[in-house]
Amino acid sequence: MSSFVGVLVSDQWLQSQFTQVELRTLKSKYVSQRTLSGHVTVGDLPSVFKKLKAFSEIFTEDEIKDALGESYQNMDDEIDFESFLRAHLNLQNRAIAKSGGSKSFSSFLKTATTTVHHAINESEKASYVAHINSYLAEDKFMKQFLPIDPSSNALFDLAKGGVLLCKLINIAVPGTIDERAINTKRDLNPWERNENHTLGLNSAKAIGCTVVNIGTQDMVEGRPYLILGLISQIIKIQLLADLNLKKTPQLLELVEDDKDVEELISLPPDKVLLKWMNFHLKKAGYEKQVTNFSSDVKDGEAYAYLLNALAPEVAGPGALTTTDPTERATMVLEQAERLDCKRYLTPKDIVEGSPNLNLAFVAQIFQHRNGLTVDTNKMSFAEMMTDDAQTSREERCFRLWINSLGIVTYVNNVFEDVRNGS
Repeated sequence: MSSFVGVLVSDQWLQSQFTQVELRTLKSKYVSQRTLSGHVTVGDLPSVFKKLKAFSEIFTEDEIKDALGESYQNMDDEIDFESFLRAHLNLQNRAIAKSGGSKSFSSFLKTATTTVHHAINESEKASYVAHINSYLAEDKFMKQFLPIDPSSNALFDLAKGGVLLCKLINIAVPGTIDERAINTKRDLNPWERNENHTLGLNSAKAIGCTVVNIGTQDMVEGRPYLILGLISQIIKIQLLADLNLKKTPQLLELVEDDKDVEELISLPPDKVLLKWMNFHLKKAGYEKQVTNFSSDVKDGEAYAYLLNALAPEVAGPGALTTTDPTERATMVLEQAERLDCKRYLTPKDIVEGSPNLNLAFVAQIFQHRNGLTVDTNKMSFAEMMTDDAQTSREERCFRLWINSLGIVTYVNNVFEDVRNGS
């Protein structure tokens, strides 16, 4: 029995520029046009490309025609599928340039798993490998492959079987996947791998990951930028799991009245984390507002204030008085380690403003020392939130189903997030 191999092109570099979902979509457009007129010419491309979401809001049909005219002198020239792909890639690069380098202009390019840039952040890769080595070390199946060497490609080779992704999802949101459905053996046949990847991708979507233009074949090929993008999202969901009123009712301390409570419930976890951070920074006398986990924390000053407010016994004046950002970042990480926070980043990552790793770092601080107290005057509202086991199970079931549909808005809470009808 033959295995599914997806859409293949002879030029390996060209193949690497597209995911299998993109290749299948473009192949379908090419074949449809060829079926319509018996062949595909350069002159057919403007109308075909104009209908693609990637270009519909960026170019007019005449602009696409002018762009193609720079590469082709005769619009009546017939082109094969690979030439079709090259024309698409060229236009895609023009679209990025026209939008000022932004990758958020289309559904093809709107997430971190885009195919336009394939650079791997080695620091992030090392952090994710450390996370996997730590959390899956005792897993009966996975421990035979651990620890993973972060300097090698072992992570991507291991991900090709699909088991790793499924295991990480269950660590992030326990019970999402029935582990009996995962094919766990050292040598998987193509169909078993495909089943694992289908299960993993659908489950990743259900717990809130943005899975755009990624197919099972892309995972079988072990494409590093796609795998790291997915793992990053899964780890983020795990680290932010307690940032809601049900898990941490003490978060009510961040708000002043019932109206603010409703707003807090509607916030995504990373925004709740920012709100928590600014709450403590304001009390500590830090005058700036932190609005992101990148440029606003690059100098390490916010971290120094935060740790002094939350854990004065491990912090000290040194991080506040030094003027060197790298030295301050080093001190901050040393102080956080005394709280048993896992080291997800290096001083260099703080200074360079790595958003994913800084978010992971702040989430670790929250987990180990959130600095919130139980206010009996506010806890009555938290107690009103349903704890009924049946209702909770049903809400989770509907939430996972809605999120698996791939709609733009992620549903954090069915009862709150559907109230406006959008």
